[in-house]
Amino acid sequence: MQPQEVSVARVLEALASGQLEVAASMPYSSNYTLLATIQYDGLELLGIYKPKRGERPLWDFPRGTLYKREAAAYVISEGLGFGLVPPTVVRDGPYGVGTLQLFISNDEEAHLFTMLKEGGYDATIRRLCAFDCLVNNADRKSGHCLKGSDRRLWAIDHGLCFHVEPKLRTVIWDFVGEPLPPDVLDGLCRLRSRFEAEDDVVAVLDGLLDKGEMRALRRRLDRLITTGVFPAPGPGPNVPWPPV
Repeated sequence: MQPQEVSVARVLEALASGQLEVAASMPYSSNYTLLATIQYDGLELLGIYKPKRGERPLWDFPRGTLYKREAAAYVISEGLGFGLVPPTVVRDGPYGVGTLQLFISNDEEAHLFTMLKEGGYDATIRRLCAFDCLVNNADRKSGHCLKGSDRRLWAIDHGLCFHVEPKLRTVIWDFVGEPLPPDVLDGLCRLRSRFEAEDDVVAVLDGLLDKGEMRALRRRLDRLITTGVFPAPGPGPNVPWPPV
């Protein structure tokens, strides 16, 4: 049975509760990034397992929190209704607690820049740009966008998000000053309504981010809705290196 043949809820259940075995280490990763097999009630999946203990310490992000940020990015993507981030859960594994994300079969020659050149992804890229502004993504490289075998654009690698200080570093500065598209603004307003209602999205995020990070997230959300435009670069470096 293939992942596309089952519901997202079923995939999340398998990721959270399935039998997890590490198959290989993914190349070119600064932190432990492990390809894993998951078996659950007749369903077989591949996943990307990022254990907390494999995180390289950083001077500007609290130690041992990157896996939580990965999970929070999925929660925000779903709360917005954008569907950009592959299903992701926090769970225990062979190397301890970490995130397990559905592996996306993809065109290994494709990335954000090639999809921009190909065309047909403009609306999705605008949603991704707004998403990155909201989560304060400090590392949106072109290679962190996958062209799935389903031809969808999928966004991965969100460990460097949700800092309380402005940290937005991205290769997507094409839309500065332009109005947010109606679907993007609708998603942002929908998420703010969920925050105001303090529903399950808030409960999950409270377990992944600290209070200061949650307050900063709310401020960014309110600012995007109030201004209604894609923001300009802020202080500090604005483009990650390498860009791909």
